[in-house]
Amino acid sequence: MTTIDITEATTATPEQFLAGLTDFGPTRSQIWGNSKGQFLKVHDSGDTWADVTEGSAGVWERLRYDWSNPLDIRLTTTDSNAWGGASGHRYVLTPSAGGGMTVRLVLVREGIGVRGHLLGALLPLVGKSFVTKSLRSTLRAIEARP
Repeated sequence: MTTIDITEATTATPEQFLAGLTDFGPTRSQIWGNSKGQFLKVHDSGDTWADVTEGSAGVWERLRYDWSNPLDIRLTTTDSNAWGGASGHRYVLTPSAGGGMTVRLVLVREGIGVRGHLLGALLPLVGKSFVTKSLRSTLRAIEARP
């Protein structure tokens, strides 16, 4: 199991971040690069949760989104072709006094099957830089939204 823990600053507000995170529409991949349209399916949703399958490049996962605490958002992997066990995402949002916020992402990956074990072996080598770059790109896209 691999855990990647990163923190990034943004001018976006927690409300903007949550709006971007929970926008499961056709432009989702413009914000979340690892959520391609052909994999995206919203199975069910409520006021503070969603059950969504998404992915890219042949790796998909079904996630239970929980934003009942909008400053501590959890995505729990419930099914995947690569990830299992304790896999998931946690976004802790801390508003800044001067505006904006910091976003702490804790990503847990527990590989299953050949694909998951191969990807899991690469995560300690390149995972943190890849996830950091991806989060920065996502935050810039959220900042640019109207």
